[in-house]
Amino acid sequence: MTTTAPKADARALGLAHYAARAALESVLARHGATFQQQITLRLAVVAEAPLARAELVAQVVGSLKADADEVEQVVEELTAKGLLAAESSRIRVTDAGREFYAGVTAESSRISARVWGGIPEEDLMAAGRVLALVTERANAELAGTAV
Repeated sequence: MTTTAPKADARALGLAHYAARAALESVLARHGATFQQQITLRLAVVAEAPLARAELVAQVVGSLKADADEVEQVVEELTAKGLLAAESSRIRVTDAGREFYAGVTAESSRISARVWGGIPEEDLMAAGRVLALVTERANAELAGTAV
């Protein structure tokens, strides 16, 4: 446990991101999935209806800052695994996809509870505000609209 509070900066954010992502990827690896597949599948699971393929790809590109061609490949991989299904130009999650997602989510939720548990609510709120602002500013930089 850290005894002194380090100043939040890009390095601290990166270290936290990669540690948390590695924990999730250890779960995903046991299930034969990648981080990109999990993010793509999640968007299909939480959608209220099948998504236009272009919309699903755009959402993943926006979330992961990934190349659209790479995301298209991920959609194909998930379809080949039977976790997504293509219906015309729309993509829907299959029952197998929902079951897979539920299993991985349950397992990773236990890890998240250990990682995030015991952090005071006010600290989580402050961190949330900072992370939202950093995300907004970084997205503006990427869009070339930074002030």
